[in-house]
Amino acid sequence: MNPHAAQPVSVFALLRNIKQHRQLIGQMTKREVIGRYKGSLLGLTWSFFNPVLMLVVYTFVFSVVFKARWIGGSDSKTEFALVLFTGLMVFSLFAECISRAPGIVLSNVNYVKKVVFPLEVLPIIVLGSALFHLLISLLVWLSFYLLFFGLPPVTVFLLPIVIMPLILMILGFSWFLASLGVYLRDISQIIGVIVTILMFLSPIFYPIVALPEEYRPFMQISPLTLVVEQTRDVMIWGKGLNVTAWLTSLFVSLMTAWLGFAWFQKTRKGFADVL
Repeated sequence: MNPHAAQPVSVFALLRNIKQHRQLIGQMTKREVIGRYKGSLLGLTWSFFNPVLMLVVYTFVFSVVFKARWIGGSDSKTEFALVLFTGLMVFSLFAECISRAPGIVLSNVNYVKKVVFPLEVLPIIVLGSALFHLLISLLVWLSFYLLFFGLPPVTVFLLPIVIMPLILMILGFSWFLASLGVYLRDISQIIGVIVTILMFLSPIFYPIVALPEEYRPFMQISPLTLVVEQTRDVMIWGKGLNVTAWLTSLFVSLMTAWLGFAWFQKTRKGFADVL
């Protein structure tokens, strides 16, 4: 049996795959995280220092140099930094996975040609690594919030629910791009440009209300807009979920994940020939 032949593409096949290979995913995600800092003096400590340094730099640039203030917030520079950092955490999760997706299979050719390996878990492993770094960033955010403002709003516990649609959407895009990257090598360059554009066309550095009303509908095209706004609502402003918008987003994300998985499973049979 050819392990890289077309595989079942139902939702149940997707869930069965994840369950069947959960130990492999866990082990390789751990190796992925540790391998990133292998050989450095501080090792995993860099995963903590990086978001701290990013938070300090963005605070200085936007609050001190540009004297920016968040619309609807206070004049506190610390609050502005935490609001900004909240959006950047979501964007970093998305950007890390999507930017790496086109090269996932290309950088693991040995798994395609020589080893019986479930290639569909590669995007999940990258996502697991990105979620680890998101967790570290959350700890940094929480430390600063506790230090300057005390306990965050209780709605912060809704965060896993808020980002669930984004996680599913990332998986769908990653499967699609991982496959496409095998056949079209230029896709990595295109995705790099798109990710940069999305950073500025999503409400990361500014809220939607900062835009003139006629331009706000265009902001909704970004897959990051809703999750960034709802993440700030639950972490900063103490608001609950917009249930209707969240359910719509969840449905779209589920369909994206399934379609991406189906595309990957249908096209993987040609990987060995191309590589």
